[in-house]
Amino acid sequence: MAEEKKKSADPAVLQLLAKCESCEGLPTTMWDRYDAMQPQCRFGELGVCCTLCFQGPCRINPTGKEPVRGICGATDYTIVSRNLLRRIAAGTAAHSDHGRHIAHTLHALIEGETDAYSIKSEDKLKAVAKKVGITAEGKDTMQLAKEVVDLALEDFARQDENVPLTWLKTILTPERMEILERCDVVPYNIDAMVTETMHRTTMGVDADPVPLIFNGVKCAMADLAGEAISTDLSDILFGVPKMVVTQTNLGVLKEDQINLAMHGHNPVLSEVIADMADEMVDEAKAVGATGINLVGVCCTGNELLSRRGIPLATNFASQEAVLMTGAVDAMIVDYQCVMPSLGMWAQCYHTQLISTSNLCRQAGDVHIEFNPKTAKEDAKRIIGLAIEAYKNRKETDIEIPDYRETIVVGFSLEQIEEILRTQSDDPYQYIVDQLKEGKIKGFAAMAGCNNLKTCQDESHLTLAREFLKNDIMVLATGCAAGALVRGGFTSSKATQEMASEGLKEFLTTLGKGMGLEDALPPVWHMGSCVDNSRIQFFMTTLANKMGVDIKDLPIVASAPEDMSEKATAIGTWLVASGWPVHVGIFPFIHGSPLVVQVAELTARDVYGGFFIFETDPNEAARRLSNIIKHRRWKLGIDADEEIVYPTGETAADFFEETEPQKANTANGGK
Repeated sequence: MAEEKKKSADPAVLQLLAKCESCEGLPTTMWDRYDAMQPQCRFGELGVCCTLCFQGPCRINPTGKEPVRGICGATDYTIVSRNLLRRIAAGTAAHSDHGRHIAHTLHALIEGETDAYSIKSEDKLKAVAKKVGITAEGKDTMQLAKEVVDLALEDFARQDENVPLTWLKTILTPERMEILERCDVVPYNIDAMVTETMHRTTMGVDADPVPLIFNGVKCAMADLAGEAISTDLSDILFGVPKMVVTQTNLGVLKEDQINLAMHGHNPVLSEVIADMADEMVDEAKAVGATGINLVGVCCTGNELLSRRGIPLATNFASQEAVLMTGAVDAMIVDYQCVMPSLGMWAQCYHTQLISTSNLCRQAGDVHIEFNPKTAKEDAKRIIGLAIEAYKNRKETDIEIPDYRETIVVGFSLEQIEEILRTQSDDPYQYIVDQLKEGKIKGFAAMAGCNNLKTCQDESHLTLAREFLKNDIMVLATGCAAGALVRGGFTSSKATQEMASEGLKEFLTTLGKGMGLEDALPPVWHMGSCVDNSRIQFFMTTLANKMGVDIKDLPIVASAPEDMSEKATAIGTWLVASGWPVHVGIFPFIHGSPLVVQVAELTARDVYGGFFIFETDPNEAARRLSNIIKHRRWKLGIDADEEIVYPTGETAADFFEETEPQKANTANGGK
């Protein structure tokens, strides 16, 4: 009998899954539902089924045997390309809509329609205004904010196709913008890109994979702009993240307090709940609790973690486990990555499941629609429901795993620049010098979700561990960051135990520069999934300092457990920006060799970035480390190093190819 696959790298999650298995009458878990789906549809995994019209579903045989065309005549490359584009459009819609909601909240503040918010970072407001070409001189705070938010909203509504998105121009090198313009993939209007992509992929419209894929790139660049808007405006409204010491994992729940778990991706309501919780402690004590304990889940959790130090309970795959503890009095959800199963788990306990967006409703939820005008009242009502629910707790239901990690988070660009200025008045030149000296070999951006096709978090932890051994600094966002904080990678202890000597020296020097007794952590938590824009801006600034394009930098990106359509959009704009991007779960494109070839090879020729599809995290780490070596060699930094090739292989790999590599090659892996 085959050995059972390990479900999670987090012992707190395994503890609660064991609890679930020993109890009758509880709902199924995500892992149970995954097992029930086996074997999964092979046509679906290859991306060769089409449901765009009602004549199907059509399933194409990628081996060349009949049927090779759908009822309308669509081939494998048409179906796979269309499906891919629709995922990019959905991801772009999600990220950009997030940015739009932040813009509307800031607009409500400017118009005097809400007293729940304030501009917490005037410095960031001035910096963003300068970045987008708005003069701050002679303007008060609200006037300047209005001009910034109006320009942001214009990126959603511009009708002049010859004017690029403002926020896109701020986050790319001049050389990169030139490449994108040459390829005609510079968007002018975020909403128009989503609409055009959906139109183009409608039955009976575009069937040519080349313009289809280029349209997908154009839509993904709109996603990047939407993320950048969200990050900038959130920093203005809620404050720029600063380094903070806090805790993570399910042990942050407290048995003697009212526990509120805030889940989703949009911080506009959770920020107000955090403010109002301080005002309602006496009401919590009146029902026997010692206080109110706020914890985060997924990217709303990452936002609160970065700005306020509010503990992060867990990431995507184990959101049900938060409710399994029996200690959560209310789970407040906004939107994105919220499992429809939460309703049935909440009903097993005393927990109130409270939805706050009309975009994201749950069967059996209590719906309190968020409105900036009534944000304080809404927040108090939500906290009041949690206090009432606390009265119905059953001690026999409660099991809080005793797992907690002490972590250091809050690495915004502004915080990173402050850290680097302790060593040099020119922070980016300091990074360049460290790269040339080899203290840092390069940077790895780690993002993405969880996917039950692998052990939860294990691929994230494996890749990060290998990067740190090779002097590669890790910058993390989203659920990847959630995995790494719970795995113990964001502490000075991790630097001592995991980082190689050069990286350890670099981080120790920076720690001392900040007046700390210990080194900085080797993984820098940079925020939620929209905050990938922070990483992009960091690398763009570094590339400009070095006088090169992003495609020349010793950098790589990895989504080891990709799951969401948002990850597809992110991966696409990273590739188009010049990043080598590893994906650890095969996307639904391998039914078309042509599309795979474009992703892995043609993209490199056009953009300098490319995809690497590799399920083995150790092999992925090896290839990504070699790519960084190759880029260093091309920059002339390590001229005496062994030559490695852009796809991540050394010369020896071409003469001594292993069996797994042969299999990967057969799937279009090289």
